[in-house]
Amino acid sequence: MSDAVGLLWRQYRLERRLFWRNPSAAFFNLGLPLLFLVFFGVIFNGDQKQLNVLVPGIAGMSIMSGTFVALGHNMVSLREQGVLKRMRGTPMPPSIYLGGLALNAVTNTAIQLAFVLVAGNLLFGVEGVQDFGQLVLFILLGVACFASLGVAFSHLVPNSESAPAYINAVFLPVIFISGVFYDAADAPAFIRDVAEVLPLIHLIDGLSAALVKGSDIAASTGDVAVLGVWTLIGVSFAVRGFSWEARRT
Repeated sequence: MSDAVGLLWRQYRLERRLFWRNPSAAFFNLGLPLLFLVFFGVIFNGDQKQLNVLVPGIAGMSIMSGTFVALGHNMVSLREQGVLKRMRGTPMPPSIYLGGLALNAVTNTAIQLAFVLVAGNLLFGVEGVQDFGQLVLFILLGVACFASLGVAFSHLVPNSESAPAYINAVFLPVIFISGVFYDAADAPAFIRDVAEVLPLIHLIDGLSAALVKGSDIAASTGDVAVLGVWTLIGVSFAVRGFSWEARRT
């Protein structure tokens, strides 16, 4: 057990070093949610109601971008470059290598969330955490949900060159219809109906309850259930469609 933990820790440290060796990508991954927060925060300056909607929305987007987007890109790139195949042939257990990738994505997500929550409080007057337990619950659910969906979706991407187009074709519409930048309750009924089927709006609602509203967890059981169902779907397809082999030679 201790040997496995040690291997996982070393693999995680390696993934962190590789991440920071590409400063432009690191800035984009970690800074994009903060840039969105500052940009829209300036637009909504003085409207505390909109700011209270914006911060949980950007926090939810941070979780999706740090897991779904990052893992979607990385898994396609590693698969098509033959890295996964080579790692499969090494003595390292596959679970250790994949665990290092996952922990790296989770770390980036945690950093993004910290930036967003601190900036929301200091710059835009959004109060601190109202329910820490509920916040942790929804962060964990969001990470599990979108990480599994990111790996599952990577199976549909044929090559590295098309990965940005495929992933952004999902990511951008989802963040715009799920109330990241506005109160989803104000959206047209058909937009709201579509959003309710997707997991992001339920993650945002849960984060809003923990950060702003301070409502009891019982009021968020529906959001927990939807995120749980999407997590099961993501895990199922992530495992069933996983391949160590590149799709082209």
